Amino acid sequence: QVQLVESGGGLVQAGDSLRLSCAASGRISRIMTMGWFRQAPGKEREFVASVRWSGDETYYADSVKGRFTISKDNAKNTVSLQMNSLKPEDTAAYYCAARDSAYGTYKYWGQGTRVTVSS
Repeated sequence: QVQLVESGGGLVQAGDSLRLSCAASGRISRIMTMGWFRQAPGKEREFVASVRWSGDETYYADSVKGRFTISKDNAKNTVSLQMNSLKPEDTAAYYCAARDSAYGTYKYWGQGTRVTVSS
């Protein structure tokens, strides 16, 4: 099993920056991809960004390209999401996730951290 714990959420104003972190523990060797998802109130969960655990490939949702940056630290077993130029529509619960494949379903999920962006 893989355990994921997010941190770094909070209340910010539009235009501000925020950095989320996710610490992974357990059977790290299973991880192939780590990602960030978010779910706004009343909406479905959506993909935000992902990074290959053993490589450097990153992927972003169009809505966050150029504003968010995903990064990883394999030595510390952490993945981060740097969020700049935040908008009120970025308000959501953000979830860290991991999967044991390059593609497909994310199998492991954190408990989420809330980000609120005021206008």
